Amino acid sequence: MKKTLVRKLTDIWYKDIIIGTWIMPWGFLFADIVRFRKFLYRIGVLKTQRLPVPVIVVGNITVGGTGKTPLIISLAKLLKDEGFKVGIISRGYGGDKLAHIVTINSDPKQVGDEAILIAKQTDCPIAVAPLRVEAGKLLLEHADCNVILSDDGLQHYALHRDIEIAVIDGERRFGNSYCLPAGPLREPITRLNSVDFIVVNGKRTEANEVEMHITGDTAVNMVTGERKPLSSFATEAKLHALAGIGNPDRFFKLLTNAGLSFTSHSFPDHHVFESRDINFKETVLMTEKDAVKCTEFATQQHWFVPVTAIPETKFTEQLLSLLKRKI
Repeated sequence: MKKTLVRKLTDIWYKDIIIGTWIMPWGFLFADIVRFRKFLYRIGVLKTQRLPVPVIVVGNITVGGTGKTPLIISLAKLLKDEGFKVGIISRGYGGDKLAHIVTINSDPKQVGDEAILIAKQTDCPIAVAPLRVEAGKLLLEHADCNVILSDDGLQHYALHRDIEIAVIDGERRFGNSYCLPAGPLREPITRLNSVDFIVVNGKRTEANEVEMHITGDTAVNMVTGERKPLSSFATEAKLHALAGIGNPDRFFKLLTNAGLSFTSHSFPDHHVFESRDINFKETVLMTEKDAVKCTEFATQQHWFVPVTAIPETKFTEQLLSLLKRKI
């Protein structure tokens, strides 16, 4: 049911202009509500809380995957290499909606899939909570951090942010450019005028955008830990690929570009996997984000494909310069 609804909405937002136009008034209403809510924060009716360390928000203005989690991981590693003590906060999508400190051994049913993936990739202290202010306070109680990265939260104005980074899908961009539910926008496109950086996952089209490319050429066995070149799976007679992320087609395109032929299986973002979802006789490739939820019932036929975000050098240089002025 959810899978079908997500697919229909995606078709409306990115393909079917006519239906999107019919429900456009609802999008205008949503945009007005968003603007009014932001106005209430600006005049102080709704309160914004500041944490004692700089906060960098990495988010997006569209529903669905844009590549912000790989960018969070890349930035965490960059900042650590520069000597910063990095902490990360998240809402914990797919978790139990309670505040938690996250470790690599946390239960994805409690803290969500993305938080565990980030913990494994960065070795940074991480906290999740429905309200990111709560996550930030919990994190600072348990870890010595001098900068916090917020995974998503561009629209969470209750948390003061020192730097805002908006990530855009370079292929799908803004769809029909309408706000929810008529289109995929969480906020009007004009919101991008107020962020510090606009990072495009793919090719940029505007002068004020910077490019980021996501690469992945290796598969890791979920039982043995064996690593193999992704291209080596091109000889498989039958191959399955599954993805429960915001934009599954991006993962499938990565595999296609590696020369693989496969049967694809798409699931909604943050899908709670069961054994039957991945139980095929043939080899199965999945995203690393999905793999953290399938560990208990995976077999040697199951592999995940880790990816790396590589942003433009000028972006990282400008970000570091701006951050050092905030501390």
